[in-house]
Amino acid sequence: MRVTVVGGGIAGLTCALSLHAAGFAPRVYEAARKVEAVGVGINLLPHAVRELDELGLDGELASVALPPHRLSYRDRTGETVWEEPLGRPAGYRWPQYSVHRGRLQMLLLAAVRERLGPDSVRTGLLFQRFEQSAGGVRAHFLDRSSGLPVVDDADVLVGADGIDSVVRSRLYPDESLPNGNGVHMWRGVARHPHILDGRSIVVAGGTPGAKFVAYPIEDPATPAADALVNWVLEVRHGPSAPPPGGPGRRVTAAEARAGLSSWNLPWIDLTAIAERSSAIFEYPMLDRDPLPRWSFGRVTLLGDAAHPMFPMGMNGGSQSIVDSRVLAWCLARDDDAEAALRRYDRMRRPAVNAIVLANRDLGPEETIARAEEHDGELPLGQAEEIATRYKRLAGATVPQVNTHPSWTVPVIAADQERLHG
Repeated sequence: MRVTVVGGGIAGLTCALSLHAAGFAPRVYEAARKVEAVGVGINLLPHAVRELDELGLDGELASVALPPHRLSYRDRTGETVWEEPLGRPAGYRWPQYSVHRGRLQMLLLAAVRERLGPDSVRTGLLFQRFEQSAGGVRAHFLDRSSGLPVVDDADVLVGADGIDSVVRSRLYPDESLPNGNGVHMWRGVARHPHILDGRSIVVAGGTPGAKFVAYPIEDPATPAADALVNWVLEVRHGPSAPPPGGPGRRVTAAEARAGLSSWNLPWIDLTAIAERSSAIFEYPMLDRDPLPRWSFGRVTLLGDAAHPMFPMGMNGGSQSIVDSRVLAWCLARDDDAEAALRRYDRMRRPAVNAIVLANRDLGPEETIARAEEHDGELPLGQAEEIATRYKRLAGATVPQVNTHPSWTVPVIAADQERLHG
């Protein structure tokens, strides 16, 4: 079965690795002329780390990422509201990881090229449209360097091209623009001494638009040096005053200092973190309405192309990785590509759509919103109940992650011959 993946981000590359592990030889098409290590921090929850481990990436991942040991919710003065252990300290068989998004993407890209071949990821090719027939699907791309059309024929087309997915727009041509909640995120990374114990994810504040997040993504090179810390400040713009410059605009250090000036967090130097950030960018907090279908014949969606969500609960990237593994499992179990994609749709879409909606209601960060409403106090057991409910919805409780059957597909000798011959 020939599979074409549109999008060379974390979702698309993990999809390629998952398909390869299941006995396929997918091709990845990326619109950017070059895949580069850009971005800020991302968290991979244990249910995603398990899938990357089963793809044989545990050693590489541990070499570029840090395992946070606790999640600490704080108020605007830095006082503790509630804490919980993460990863192995919480009882998972796999760690949670915090990592620079660019380093993770380059790790995945290197693995794809090593396992599938140097030409398995083609860059500078802008997806335009597709056509389906009884025997396959034809994808049309534009070569951004030459301006010439490129055509690819496959049995399955996977749209893993992000929140502004062109594949999705061809399936849903009348869909509106992404939904915003009025919150914008100022995101940066900076050298700074480890905060707290050096293995904590800190979420301070209360409701969306009044939160500060920080966690380390790289240890100091020497004992006297600083760690690399990812940080996010949420700000709210009124609908009559959208931010200048649009999504991805660069925020100046002076703006960042002003935005952080009302915060009092004694365990971090907010002025220093603003000034030491090599670049600070502003992005609106966006999602899209859940879809009634991801799969149409031989075409399906995956990752942010299928389910972009507000960043509550650190779940977007992790769910994309699980998507990839389930899709490969479904394709390996059924010679009928359309039936396999329908199965994948049934298995993943309702569950992830529920997470999208839960994140609109703050997800696990309901904890600090409720604490803010009650002057920092929470009824006994409420925080744990909120956290457990969300994990159960995401398939991420300790029993769910540790005991669910593996999505790994045994590749028999005939499959290996077909793959490499």
